[in-house]
Amino acid sequence: MRILMFGWEFPPHISGGLGTACHGIVNALLKKEAEVCFVVPKALGDETQGGFRLIDAGGVDVSSQMLKHQKKFTYIQASSRIVPYVRPELFHEKKEKSISHHQQQNYRFAFSGCYGCDLFEEVANYASVAAQLANDLSSDIIHAHDWLTFPAGLAAKEVSGKPLVVHVHATEFDRSGENINPDVFKAEQTGMMGADHVIAVSELTKQILMSRYGIPSQKITVVHNGIQPRTLPRTEKKVKDKIVTYLGRVTFQKGPEYFVRAASQILKKLPNVRFVMAGSGDKLDEMIRMVASFGIGSRFHFTGFLKSDEVNMLLSQSDLYVMPSVSEPFGISPLEAIQADVPVIISKQSGVSEILKHAIKIDFWDVELLTDTMYGVLVHQPLSRMLSRGASNEIKSFTWDEAAGKIIQVYQQITNKSYQYA
Repeated sequence: MRILMFGWEFPPHISGGLGTACHGIVNALLKKEAEVCFVVPKALGDETQGGFRLIDAGGVDVSSQMLKHQKKFTYIQASSRIVPYVRPELFHEKKEKSISHHQQQNYRFAFSGCYGCDLFEEVANYASVAAQLANDLSSDIIHAHDWLTFPAGLAAKEVSGKPLVVHVHATEFDRSGENINPDVFKAEQTGMMGADHVIAVSELTKQILMSRYGIPSQKITVVHNGIQPRTLPRTEKKVKDKIVTYLGRVTFQKGPEYFVRAASQILKKLPNVRFVMAGSGDKLDEMIRMVASFGIGSRFHFTGFLKSDEVNMLLSQSDLYVMPSVSEPFGISPLEAIQADVPVIISKQSGVSEILKHAIKIDFWDVELLTDTMYGVLVHQPLSRMLSRGASNEIKSFTWDEAAGKIIQVYQQITNKSYQYA
């Protein structure tokens, strides 16, 4: 089976869980002898590839014949890059000047790392390139990850006539609560309605797709994420204090304010604790001000975005990991913490809570209960050890191979073909 897959980030250039998930899915599909062509807006040359093709959309020429049939694309050349985890309202802050250039014979969409007029222009550019790729490349299935690539998936389906699977890792309601961007919502809904099948990363996400987007239950398959098995050695801490870690984007979706509020309460009881907020996002400045207002700045540390090896170092020194997400479609980072033998507290409003038993689960808004459970894990070592050891054994079954097997079943369902895989 040949799969044409559209994403917008891939290791080592990742900003969140999607790149990690794409990497795990692709590698697992390759083990089952599928052929994968993975397309990103901009390839920097050092991405992990293995046995599959990684195509830089910037290297694709779009002919004038094709543009003639897509009249809304009036620009000739758009220097472009889709930016992960940036809402359209914030995109203009990162915008750089676009460069246009006319070539007499061909038009070229060059995804060079600059920013176009708005995020939707970038998405449209990517869709146009996707149509050309689908016309030039032979495939059996088209697979698109999240809304930024849904128009690309639809364009590829229209040109090739091949079935489309869209993979929902997060929705606009997860990112923005009730204050959604209607254009993003429309792009998500249009992509799911036009797809042959939809994969959701959790039952939580499936319910949102049904209730908010009107997608029929029978059109959605839940495929929980997995994790790559690995052993993270413990690193000796340079401080004697307990370390409690928040790891993720500092945005509304992740609930960072609940972590800060609980930290302020813990420090009234346990002064020998340090709190680390690792990540960046549009609420970072607000969290810094909140920490200052509580007078806990000497016990609270902001690291900004961390690379993979830095994340591993932090987790290896952590005594507790907390994920207080308001709406978390899945949540891979708690599994990464468990691999480092760190006990975890996660919100009930997360997809990973559906499959992880050895974790304390709380409602994101219940700061009092969050404080009490954090205190219990930090003070009672038997509880901490029970959680970490139980979860470490549990996640051995959370594999990308299992996820890939379910994805292949979806492929077989919509192509009416039976593929024999290992």
